[in-house]
Amino acid sequence: MMRHSGKKYFEDISIGDCAESGEQTVDREEMLEFARRYDPQYFHTDPEAAKASVFGEVVASGLFTAVLWRRLDHEISGDIAWICGVAWKDTRWPKAVRAGDRLRAKWACVEKRESSSDPRRGVIEMDYRLTNQDGDTVFSCRSVNLIERRR
Repeated sequence: MMRHSGKKYFEDISIGDCAESGEQTVDREEMLEFARRYDPQYFHTDPEAAKASVFGEVVASGLFTAVLWRRLDHEISGDIAWICGVAWKDTRWPKAVRAGDRLRAKWACVEKRESSSDPRRGVIEMDYRLTNQDGDTVFSCRSVNLIERRR
């Protein structure tokens, strides 16, 4: 395993630790471009047709919302000595994301344990959230991650 200077290892993270990113405003054109390429449902891609949807306007694809979360999360967890993520549990998009929304990513460590198969790594479970300018959660999941141990 590669060693990362200045990184946080398994031993450096405790249950209850948390972090919050800065804010990012959702760009309408980026949102539409992503949907047209990867999730071409009318309420993600067609502003006129979307007026008749339950949303009343175009809204971000859930996949685009997850991409925005990941971009912001890297800001607050890029210093962790990740090996990889292995699972998302209870993934939810409880509220639609709209152009102009201002989003922040948050994580909280909710569980950790040593790996039973490899002493060079640990397992950390994170509660991930993406919230909008009103504090409403727009994306959440619990993620199981492998992280390097300090050796």
